[in-house]
Amino acid sequence: MRIGVFDSGIGGRSVANAVEAALPDADVLFRHDTAEHFPYATKSPDEIYEFVLPIFDELVAAGCEAIVIACNTVSTTLVGRLREVFGIPLVALEPMVKPAAELSTSGVVAICATPTTLASARYAWLKETYGNGCAFLEPDCSDWSYLIEHNRMNEERIREGIEPALAAGADVIVLGCTHYHWIEEEIDQIAAGRARVLQPESAVVAQLKRVLQLS
Repeated sequence: MRIGVFDSGIGGRSVANAVEAALPDADVLFRHDTAEHFPYATKSPDEIYEFVLPIFDELVAAGCEAIVIACNTVSTTLVGRLREVFGIPLVALEPMVKPAAELSTSGVVAICATPTTLASARYAWLKETYGNGCAFLEPDCSDWSYLIEHNRMNEERIREGIEPALAAGADVIVLGCTHYHWIEEEIDQIAAGRARVLQPESAVVAQLKRVLQLS
């Protein structure tokens, strides 16, 4: 079995690692767009669509039975269009609004995501449908993907994004970009005792197993 995992940059490698760990017999092909068009964070959906089409074509031609879109920006803006083109399951990542709202006792949730994800109709729908009356804070993470991709992220920049949300009462922090998975431990340390940090790797693996009828 061959499974594709796609992201704009190296962030999705963490998702590919999770898939490989859960499905050790699968051949996982990880593809990213770092060399050409990264970052996607502030690009328009139409631009991004043209970027990803040839990469998805390559993964399908290579025999992938499913593709995990390990990019919240692509998932929240383009998954519908992509599903119309490609005849294999596409497993999308999107901000974990529903579980965050269910877990929050303060009624305040921080969503760390790219500007394009935060501006998407899908994200607005998730909040309206599953927000459960919560206030959603959206820290400025616009340069996080770039900094992480180039190994320039530091604790000070993380705190600049996280501390105001914690001070405002956020007790759940959602990582809505796979690049941020690489600094999950640092965010956990900053938020320790004040907020829980969520990211979707286990949920994505479970969904992948379902669409492939492995569970």
